[in-house]
Amino acid sequence: MSSDRLAELAAAGVAIWLDDLSRQRLTSGGLDKLRREQHVVGVTTNPTIFAKAVTAAEDYEEQVKDLALRETSVPEAMRSIMAHDVRWACDVLKPAADASNGIDGRVSIEVDPALAANTHRTHAEAKELWWLVDRDNLFIKIPATHEGIPAITETLAKGISVNVTLIFSLERYEAVINAFFDGLEQAKANGHDLSKIGSVASFFVSRVDTEYDKRLDKIGSDEAKALKGKAAIANAKLAYKLYEQLFSSERWQALANAGAQPQRPLWASTSTKNPEYRDVIYVEELVAPGTVNTMPEAVIHAFADHGEVRPDAVTGSYAEAQQVMDQLAAVGIDYNDVVEVLEREGVDKFNVSGKEMIDTVQQALNSAS
Repeated sequence: MSSDRLAELAAAGVAIWLDDLSRQRLTSGGLDKLRREQHVVGVTTNPTIFAKAVTAAEDYEEQVKDLALRETSVPEAMRSIMAHDVRWACDVLKPAADASNGIDGRVSIEVDPALAANTHRTHAEAKELWWLVDRDNLFIKIPATHEGIPAITETLAKGISVNVTLIFSLERYEAVINAFFDGLEQAKANGHDLSKIGSVASFFVSRVDTEYDKRLDKIGSDEAKALKGKAAIANAKLAYKLYEQLFSSERWQALANAGAQPQRPLWASTSTKNPEYRDVIYVEELVAPGTVNTMPEAVIHAFADHGEVRPDAVTGSYAEAQQVMDQLAAVGIDYNDVVEVLEREGVDKFNVSGKEMIDTVQQALNSAS
């Protein structure tokens, strides 16, 4: 029974991805089991996930000891550890990649968060990670900061598949899609096979509700409180509307005719932060064709247990979503300020997690010396 709901979700056009990775998942066969039994066809990672994995498991001891003996620098050790696990996960998910002609079966590895404000270093890091992992079903995660947008184009132009992360606003999402178009047009001019280049755009969900709800509580009126828990889903639905508009353009059609696959919207940050909300709300309310939902394992199991699939819960509700955003503006909340705060906090969190990973690897290297 647990697999039936997830099968229905997949049949409705939602690719189920796991937002976690550790060597223990790989050595135990746990990731492969999720692929075979729970319809998981992708994996996303970040430095926080790896820092927790390295701290919590003994599986890394031999590799860390070898890195220490070679006197490897901490940044290079960190890349080696992440690349090892991501390469292995790419191999585990290769059947999903083969079954979908490379659309799914993808595993993401993130560029160093400290580079989020540097276009050229981000692009250089992306090329290095692509070479280091050396798997066709890899995604390089690049944040959708102002500086990240041109790096996304440059990276795609080299024929490298990209997971664009940290998208909160509709304006930034439009810039991401245009950067994707720019990158594919340049890739075509560079002689790359567009059918081999994949991309997703990771639109963050639950954090939007967290920020809006905090502001609604501060306003405190009945009208404001009635809007709690509505912003994130409305924002994501309007993002899907934008996706439909731009991917029905003549510009996109020319790329599709050249073999390109669309950059799918990926719903990220889909675990419920407020315990008062249904634990699978950010999955149920965002079922739409051609999307990805990346979930912690607990959310996958929760949906398998009691999730409900309403095929295409998104496209018929754009007017309602816009009304919610208009009501939020009417009670005095500035959308642009909300998304700017969320992006800034997102970058800060990524930097903290990057430093946490560096500290974790440094401690492991010191212990192994």
